[in-house]
Amino acid sequence: MDTSSLAEHDTIPADAETRVKTLLILGASGDLTGRLLLPGLARLIRLGRADGLHLVGAGSDDWTDDHWRERVGGAFAAALEKADDRGRAALEQVRDTSSYHFIDVTQDGLAALVATLEGPVAIYFALPPAISQKACSALGPDSLPKSTRLVMEKPFGTDQASAHRLNGKLSRLVPEQNIHRVDHFLGKATVFNILGLRFANRILEPVWNNLHIEKVEVIFDEDLALENRARYYDGAGALRDMIQSHLLHVMALLALNAPSTLHERDLRDHIGSILRASSVDLDEPGSSRRARYTAGTIGDRQIVDYTAEPGVDGAKGTETLAEVTVSINNERWSGVPFVLRSGKALGAKRKEAVITFRPVSHLPTGFTGQDAPTKLRIGFGPDTLQLEMDVNGPGDMFSLDRATLSADLNETDLLPYGEVLDGVLAGDPTLSVRGDTAEDCWRIVEPVLAAWSEGRVPLEEYPAGSDGPDGWPSSHGRA
Repeated sequence: MDTSSLAEHDTIPADAETRVKTLLILGASGDLTGRLLLPGLARLIRLGRADGLHLVGAGSDDWTDDHWRERVGGAFAAALEKADDRGRAALEQVRDTSSYHFIDVTQDGLAALVATLEGPVAIYFALPPAISQKACSALGPDSLPKSTRLVMEKPFGTDQASAHRLNGKLSRLVPEQNIHRVDHFLGKATVFNILGLRFANRILEPVWNNLHIEKVEVIFDEDLALENRARYYDGAGALRDMIQSHLLHVMALLALNAPSTLHERDLRDHIGSILRASSVDLDEPGSSRRARYTAGTIGDRQIVDYTAEPGVDGAKGTETLAEVTVSINNERWSGVPFVLRSGKALGAKRKEAVITFRPVSHLPTGFTGQDAPTKLRIGFGPDTLQLEMDVNGPGDMFSLDRATLSADLNETDLLPYGEVLDGVLAGDPTLSVRGDTAEDCWRIVEPVLAAWSEGRVPLEEYPAGSDGPDGWPSSHGRA
């Protein structure tokens, strides 16, 4: 048997196996770096998973090395408190040897800086998408050390065409294997909790198809309002911000066929296969919905109307709650609606996937009480599992009652951005979004965005603190 193709299939290219020596953060003075990246890195270092790393910051603020190290120290403080002697020494080493460079990352100075760094280098673009693209243009293949990784934040492009152009630009700099398109929503624990649940349980895998499942919902409702993010959010909205960027990937993990291995190529091939088969049927009533919150109360917080939030242009018609129903056109899932919903300023946080099974073929006459469909709920952050099913109720053996079996799923020791950086530093792109997948996500939502811009789907309203518009079935999700 010729095993050469298998060997190629099962291994990451040799240059991707070399661990990163230098992490360069572009946009080092920004909010993303201070609030998420550095704390995520700190826990990674504390746990001994970033040994020998050199940290370099670069940005448009005229900071000194001492100013930068103060920021790093502040972000490392929580990890330092919990660290043992070895972890504390590692954190202090990274902090004290870190440096900062005041440069315009869209100009030639970026390539000159990268050329001075010890490779392999990971360049993290903690920048707005438009600036990231300009920074890529300031780099060339000859200016990058061997095995350089490029780490891009989402959204990846603004539509399918721009994502395709950006993919072309990145592929001229480094191989696809060394491009990490970040989806921090999908941490390693969440991904493998879903895959383990699906493929390791005989009771689930045989019924995980359109013969037994009626619908699948992926919900990410937040009780936070805009929270001073108008500059980004008012130009994006819930569909671009969450459904295009994150929930389509959760859907793919729930729907994919079993890969032969958990190697990145096998897994990402199967994710890509699901997304290529996915579309939204705009001719189907209710296939997409959009709404915007008005003034209301969430707990003890008074929330102003979205259009009154600082920095919001009400004329844009930006939605703060979006829902689409995706069809996966393959043998396993044909006819099963996948409902993806995400929104802000809702009355309760709800972050879960809900798999609703079809009713039994026949219920013997004589049973009374509530006959409800079996539901499996997979919660995200914390990761939990709930199986809702009918059992005989107390006191009356003929009466059906609801029972819920609950379990906590595996948690990681890392913060979400620590998981992201762990894969980057190790050269493992398993949890990164592949280029073709990034383009397909835009292909799926672009017809919806076009219908909305043409006014074919009304922009509804819901009071902040409510469950969403009353007419939406998903607003009554836990009923």
